[in-house]
Amino acid sequence: MGVRGAQIGELEALYRGSLPRFVRTASAIVGDEAGGRDAVQDAFVRAVRQRGTFRQEVALEAWVWRIVVHSALDLRANRHREPVDGPLVDEFAGNGVPEADVEVRAWVAALPERQRLAVFLRYFAGLDYRGIAAALEVEVGTVSATLSAAHAALRRSFQEVQR
Repeated sequence: MGVRGAQIGELEALYRGSLPRFVRTASAIVGDEAGGRDAVQDAFVRAVRQRGTFRQEVALEAWVWRIVVHSALDLRANRHREPVDGPLVDEFAGNGVPEADVEVRAWVAALPERQRLAVFLRYFAGLDYRGIAAALEVEVGTVSATLSAAHAALRRSFQEVQR
């Protein structure tokens, strides 16, 4: 399969249909909703400009997720902020519903970046392992191992509190 390019209509439909998930996930990475919205807007501008480079080897949505993740990471780096400070965890930890347990938010914030990104993409964006792999540009087995490590770290944190 070669280069086919993405159509503007396909990108528009994806934007309209998945905007809340994109914003929620980008906000979790950047650290606030306004930054998340900015990252998503930037990502879709990039996607439209680079649509000719889209290849069918991955799903269009996974290709866009990769761009969204990179845009959010770029914005966060430019702001010199940590990925999970401030309102992010309060507002987004429960997939759009405020999380009652402050400790859980702190545990997620303490995960290494790849684990945090995988958790965000799995539980905030609802991507499957293949979609996460495409978005993070890693193998599916790496996603499985990364999420397993994240789950283990969160489980250890929970068990420490239970003692």
